[in-house]
Amino acid sequence: MSKHSRRDFLLKAGYGVGGMSLVGSLGNGGLIANAFANAEAARYVSPLTPKAPHFPAKAKAVIWLHQEGAPSTLDLYDYKPQLEKLHGQAVPESFLQGIKTSTQGGVGKLFASNRTWKQYGESGAWFSDLLPNLAQHADDLAFIKSSVTIGATHDISILKLNTGELTPGRPSLGAWVQYALGSANPDLPAYVVLYHGPQPRGGVANWSSGFLPAVFQGTVFRPGGSPIVNLTLPKGVSGDEQRRNLDLLKRLNQHNASHYPDDTELQARIEAYELAYKMQSTAPEAVDLSKESEATRKLYGLDDDATRDYGTSLLRARRLVERGVRFVHVVTGPHNNPELDRKDWDAHDYLELNHSTMARQVDKPIAGLLADLKQRGLLDETVVVWASEFGRTSYGESGNGRDHNPWGYTQWMAGAGIKAGTTVGETDEIGLKSVSDIKVDTYDLHATVLQLLGLDHLKTTFLHNGRAERPTVVYGSVVDDLLA
Repeated sequence: MSKHSRRDFLLKAGYGVGGMSLVGSLGNGGLIANAFANAEAARYVSPLTPKAPHFPAKAKAVIWLHQEGAPSTLDLYDYKPQLEKLHGQAVPESFLQGIKTSTQGGVGKLFASNRTWKQYGESGAWFSDLLPNLAQHADDLAFIKSSVTIGATHDISILKLNTGELTPGRPSLGAWVQYALGSANPDLPAYVVLYHGPQPRGGVANWSSGFLPAVFQGTVFRPGGSPIVNLTLPKGVSGDEQRRNLDLLKRLNQHNASHYPDDTELQARIEAYELAYKMQSTAPEAVDLSKESEATRKLYGLDDDATRDYGTSLLRARRLVERGVRFVHVVTGPHNNPELDRKDWDAHDYLELNHSTMARQVDKPIAGLLADLKQRGLLDETVVVWASEFGRTSYGESGNGRDHNPWGYTQWMAGAGIKAGTTVGETDEIGLKSVSDIKVDTYDLHATVLQLLGLDHLKTTFLHNGRAERPTVVYGSVVDDLLA
């Protein structure tokens, strides 16, 4: 057997038990490491190394609040007196022009909001009585009332919201951010996903790295004090032993990676081992709320069964961006109302009960997040995005709910670089579709978020299959009216 083939054998053995057994005899590096691994280690540059933006950034981090199930913003932010007047009538044909309703279950009678409405702040923004706490932050928000999208079902429209594509395979926005900017804290992931309850609709495809290197995918932090499974040190293994094992494995992996530079799974493995080692202490501390004051815990609603789970996610989101995490993706979890079959904002029927339940879950925690970020000076460097896969129609087949609406609905942004207290666009008199010259699609929302992070979405590219791919596919424009 040649010297070269013996070395290859030992390298490959490093991936399994054989590699681990070598540690005891080789000590801290040993002859093999001294022979060839140090050169590869010296050449290796972590893909998570911080990178400069294209231009000075206004924001350091993003908290992406996905309202799963698609709330009816006609019952939250988009007050329509004309809809109240037309309640129970057929939808006038003039409002249906230019939209396809065949995939929405047909067109029922117009269904007015039963909420009480009031204007708040110097901006005079409308809020229903479902959001009394968030309404106090009216002048912190920039509303997008001409949001539009493509898609008629939750899974595909959620994918589009997070990745810009209706099918799995493209990177999520958080993955693009991590790819373009690297990590601001080497001891924590740059992209973290938070949710409580079952895995959200569409699953991991919504925080996938897609065709980007695997290292850029989102890291899910579970509820509870152990955010990542199997993160703690195994019994019988000391810290020094674990460090020696990882050092040898890292050298072997780096050497192999130098021969296979396109193997992104191998690169991700190298980073994952190191990050997992560091996170044994940093991750539990980052999500440990025991040191938060009682006032802060109450601010997020941790003293109330209805708000505790979501409030915990949002308080953790604040702690994560405080520690340098660039993108925190928070998904609303299931409510605990046994009278409702659907456990998120999905309200094809029983809208009043559904939305009063879901609004109670999110209203106080989101208001608490905004207040907490502001008082800590973090709102000036963090972008908060309240987003959903689509909106809800001004009618519904059930007679007491609303169906899917991709033609016109409300989302909002707040924080760093945002023109607070403003509204972009509007929907028609019954809130069915956008009638604004500025229609904001997913691609425009993504382009705007990237702009705030100092990234030009047209210049944020990755070569894939011979094509320079970018976050906004072949679409998207920065919504300048949202920017301060």
